[in-house]
Amino acid sequence: MKVHYFQHVPFEGLGSIECELKHKCHKITSTKLYNEEINVSPKDIDRLIVMGGPMGIYDDEIYPWLKEEKKFIKEAILSGKTVLGICLGAQLIADALGAKVYKNKYREIGWFPVIKTKEAKDTVLSDVMPDKFEAFHWHGDTFDIPPKAVPIAESEACVNQGFIFDNRVLALQFHLETTPESAAALVQNCANELDGSRYVQSEEIIFENPQKFCGINRIMSSVLKALENNNLK
Repeated sequence: MKVHYFQHVPFEGLGSIECELKHKCHKITSTKLYNEEINVSPKDIDRLIVMGGPMGIYDDEIYPWLKEEKKFIKEAILSGKTVLGICLGAQLIADALGAKVYKNKYREIGWFPVIKTKEAKDTVLSDVMPDKFEAFHWHGDTFDIPPKAVPIAESEACVNQGFIFDNRVLALQFHLETTPESAAALVQNCANELDGSRYVQSEEIIFENPQKFCGINRIMSSVLKALENNNLK
């Protein structure tokens, strides 16, 4: 399987997803949008992964590559590809499917419970995500659920934590791929966002239990398998 991923900043890569893809012997290619142009067509890939980043999806004037990325994502979805978006990537998918993206009431950073929706039980994620679990978060924006998409998760700070469309296009506002190393990179590069507000944890709390990262990485592995198995049907 040919998997292509979009990376928006040097410090937000695939995280635990990379090991999963290599274990499956998938061919992995990437576009580092911060220093290169998109050099692949949706026709050339089987799966697209869109990672996170500190920019907003409407910051086209600051980041001109956003326009081409949005076109690519929409084309990939329309052509029947399996697409996974995380954080900013989820917001870009929401936009591609016609939903609004906007500032959330709260900034959400750290470990907070996510609750699986009742609707998720009718999707390929039915037996993949626990009914309630702690996920890692780092976002200030949110999105509406696109038409014909199924909401899959919510949290106290953010009602729409994810959705799935056609059982093959998955948007996750929260992070399951984060490792201690990638979390440290986020803290190093975005420490100014740790403002102590209601749903923002300190660096100490974020790293006090390293086993939490192992837990979310296991869920990420199950999510990837569910998407892949659905793609093989």
